[in-house]
Amino acid sequence: QVQLTESGGGLVQAGESLTLSCGVSGSISIINAAGWYRQPPGKQRELVASITRSGTTNYADSMKGRFSISRDNAKNTVYLQMNNLKPEDTAVYYCTVLAQLSQWDPQFEYWGQGTLVTVSE
Repeated sequence: QVQLTESGGGLVQAGESLTLSCGVSGSISIINAAGWYRQPPGKQRELVASITRSGTTNYADSMKGRFSISRDNAKNTVYLQMNNLKPEDTAVYYCTVLAQLSQWDPQFEYWGQGTLVTVSE
């Protein structure tokens, strides 16, 4: 069983920073791509950022320059550093990974339960 545990969400004021963490545990040997999505209140889930196993990153346009995704392969952990937060960044943030049990197994997509980030004016 694979579990993704997000942490680091909370209430902050506009202009402040937060770092989200996503720990992956369970019977996983290889974590390939990883990413963060968010779902603002009343809106659809959207991509925030993604990172490959080798560290290549991709960001949604509105997050470029403010958010930074990283990963620690030894710790099976993915991070999202969020700077200069804005009220429109308020959302539930979800971590997701593409992972496989071994190099001979197919990969599957796993999701965390989400962590709420609220940015006040």
